[in-house]
Amino acid sequence: MTGFFMTIDWARIGASLSLVVAAGALGYWQHAGLTGDLVIATVRSFFQLIAIGYALELIFAQDSLLWTLTIIVVMLAVAAYTSAQRGKGIPHAMFITNASIGTGAALTIGLLVGLRVFEFSPRYTIPIAGMVIGNSMTTCSLVMARLRDDVLAHRNQIETALALGATGKQAVTPIVRRAVRAAMVPIIDTTKTVGLIKLPGAMTGMILAGASPMAAVQLQIIVMYMLVGATAFTGLAAAYFTARVFFSQAHQLVLPPSVQQGADAA
Repeated sequence: MTGFFMTIDWARIGASLSLVVAAGALGYWQHAGLTGDLVIATVRSFFQLIAIGYALELIFAQDSLLWTLTIIVVMLAVAAYTSAQRGKGIPHAMFITNASIGTGAALTIGLLVGLRVFEFSPRYTIPIAGMVIGNSMTTCSLVMARLRDDVLAHRNQIETALALGATGKQAVTPIVRRAVRAAMVPIIDTTKTVGLIKLPGAMTGMILAGASPMAAVQLQIIVMYMLVGATAFTGLAAAYFTARVFFSQAHQLVLPPSVQQGADAA
């Protein structure tokens, strides 16, 4: 453990921390009310990253399938819980987030391994799973929150469509499409402009680590396409599962008080 901490360049980390201090000072000066959250986020991220770094050192050394799957399950659980908080008020939110993020991650990682893009080993699988699950979590949160808010906002239109004989699926389809489209816009815009506006994390990390730019570009292309697939799978799954909880088997709109409360609290 001591040797592990000695490999950290504390001077560089301390220098980069000055940017966080500057951000906190600006927030305090403008009375933005973000100083406390910024301090907590900074401290948490430091200890969380140190802990996962140490854990990955051990897991990579053991090359254990069990530990690899354990880490992925923990990632999924934390992502599902976090996303469910963004979907406050939605019935069965934890089930939706677990099913949606799990579907996106399983399909994406399964295809990457099955097509031999990456081999199933801790060194490749865990970082890839982290990127996939992290982006899937954001997509799931966006879809759930947008669907909840739009169903409430268009309640009269939905009930009118139902009264005219539409099924629950038909009545909510336009709202589902808008929610999925809105959740996909960030990753699509990023994919359109990658290399022109910014050099993403995977590419930048490899270049800073000494890899050739072309090797970094190859990995970044794979990562971008991987994330597009993951967000698409997760977004569609989240839209499907979320839309279903708003209708009874008789195709009646069901909006318990918790839905309005969740929207108000968001």
